Amino acid sequence: MDASYILRIFADMNVDVHGIIGASGQLGTEIALRLMEAGERVVLLDIKAPSYAPLQELPFEKVDVRDQGALAAGLGGHKVTHVYHLAAALSARGEQEPQWAWDLNMNGLLHVLELAASMDHIAKVFWPSSIAVFGPGSGPVAAQTGHRLPTTVYGVSKNAGEHWCAWYHQHRGVDVRSVRYPGLIGTLAPPGGGTTDYAVEVFDHLHGAAPYTCFLEAQEKLPMMHMDDAVTGALQLLAAPRAALQCAEAYNIGAMSFSPEELFAEIRRHVPEFKAVFAPDFRQAIAAGWPDAMDDAMARRDWGWAPQVGLEELVRSMMASRRDVQPLPQVS
Repeated sequence: MDASYILRIFADMNVDVHGIIGASGQLGTEIALRLMEAGERVVLLDIKAPSYAPLQELPFEKVDVRDQGALAAGLGGHKVTHVYHLAAALSARGEQEPQWAWDLNMNGLLHVLELAASMDHIAKVFWPSSIAVFGPGSGPVAAQTGHRLPTTVYGVSKNAGEHWCAWYHQHRGVDVRSVRYPGLIGTLAPPGGGTTDYAVEVFDHLHGAAPYTCFLEAQEKLPMMHMDDAVTGALQLLAAPRAALQCAEAYNIGAMSFSPEELFAEIRRHVPEFKAVFAPDFRQAIAAGWPDAMDDAMARRDWGWAPQVGLEELVRSMMASRRDVQPLPQVS
């Protein structure tokens, strides 16, 4: 047998394979692209193929995370070592279809955790929790171990999911790691039905006679994060030594906090004619129960979390992704 062939077999046995469940979504698209650009082996798993062209050259498995057998075949067939379980029903859509959202969020996670416990090739699992685990009693700044009484199906499922992750780590030895994300803002894929989606969709409504209609109140401040920081946080956490991780639940991570009015004021620096009106809907009640900011001191201490993108940089990045808008030159 050719010696080089044997060497390739042994090399493949030691290579990490990153399996992204929910790879066609907002966060999945960004993580897949970052890993692909870093030269990592990536497998995409979702119920729909990726629409972002650069990802279409990657291996793709059509999988519904609620189908444990199909999920096992997809992860096992590619010998996935690092699982990113991102498939979820978000806060706004979850309130409209609660039973479907619970089934997807809860049973999907349990399937992933059970497979991670039984498949020897799976070394680590990343699963995002959310600011939605907090509720009206959490105060303006969400403490790492603060009061959690979520008021949405999404928040309830994320809160329960944190406990399931801790159980599987303690009792089944699964190395599962998690962060509580704030609202995420990126350019590569559309938002998926969250309460903070206005901060993404507004950038597609910068011109025209009709003003943008915002579904939150003007002064409703919420924690937010650019996708670059969200991806970096996930990869940093997965790379951290297990012994350094002292949090038994999901880590709070933060970046910036702003209200719709503050975001729109920054947009007007680039597009002075931009106009917005406010017509709060059911999502305003959800947002009002969430904290204004996240205390992420434990993440900074344990694995060096340090966000890089602020409001000005976020708006500049979103502007640069729109062909019909030229952001102002950066002043040093």
